[in-house]
Amino acid sequence: MTGALLFVAGLAVLLAGAEALVRGAARLATALGVSALGVGLTVVAFGTSAPELAVSVQAAFLGRNGGADIALGNVVGSNIFNVLFILGLSALVAPLAVSRPLVTRDVPILIAVSVLVALLGLDGRLDRLDGLLLFAGILVYTLYLIVEGRRARAGTATTRSGRWEIDGQAVWPLLQVIVGLVMLVLGARWLLEGAVGLARAWGVSELVIGLTLVAAGTSLPELATSVVASLKGQRDIAIGNIVGSNIFNILSVLGLSAIVAPDGLPVAAAALDFDIPVMIAVAVVCLPVFVSGYGIARWEGAVFFGYYLAYTAYLALDATRHALLPVFNQAMWLVVIPVTVIVLAVSMARFLRARSPKA
Repeated sequence: MTGALLFVAGLAVLLAGAEALVRGAARLATALGVSALGVGLTVVAFGTSAPELAVSVQAAFLGRNGGADIALGNVVGSNIFNVLFILGLSALVAPLAVSRPLVTRDVPILIAVSVLVALLGLDGRLDRLDGLLLFAGILVYTLYLIVEGRRARAGTATTRSGRWEIDGQAVWPLLQVIVGLVMLVLGARWLLEGAVGLARAWGVSELVIGLTLVAAGTSLPELATSVVASLKGQRDIAIGNIVGSNIFNILSVLGLSAIVAPDGLPVAAAALDFDIPVMIAVAVVCLPVFVSGYGIARWEGAVFFGYYLAYTAYLALDATRHALLPVFNQAMWLVVIPVTVIVLAVSMARFLRARSPKA
């Protein structure tokens, strides 16, 4: 009963926090003259990644009993969940429009840092120097976004009185953002604890809980925020939140985890062989999908969502060494991967047709 109550209370607080965060972020963007995409990539994205930061850094610092594996798995799993599950679900709720800077700047950065993790982990460990390199990346990225934001709004508030007026208008939205972030973190914690309690009460193994609920649970703020933003038409916030969160997860969460881990973060061979390549592939797939008409259609969202279900099924079958695993692998190679190629081809065809002179 305690697990059920925590689950329901966490869900209620989570949704209320997402509502406050999206409303406050949209108003803050208007008051400060910052684009909704800029707010989504920074304030909202970094804030909703707070659970990943708390879980991974604490797990890495403790270091023992698989803590370091949890830290790495949480980041990789969350990034996969964010794109496939959350963006897929958000696009199913309402087709998403993608801003040009997201395609030309932020998604390539996401791909680059995803590949960087794989390269740094080739020696089987992310040491403190690797962590410092990653964390330096988030500082440079954030500074770049701030500079670009100031350049974009240069000259919009030139008088002293105008600046004070903008500052005054921003106070309440800023408070909404802060309250929303606090509620998101608290709600996610309650919901995750409640879900784990229910799973154990129902006899589900802790291995299955770790494979599904840890990564998905820490991504609940992103899920709630992006879906609510999509429903409210704040689609730049919905997509910017996911891309920004994934960049933050790799550079900041994984970077800090490697810094505080006593002996660095071990990178298991299984992660290098499967999970990290999946994370890279998910980031790469975003580029042709996003660039095709600068949007994510409902059917593309359904494909993303289906891919996450397939990924989760593979993890469950692999963890239990189920007899269906070879059949599943064949289906992935013979069906899922060809479908992926078709999806990318159709997306690019849409893009090229839209750019043709006849269009």
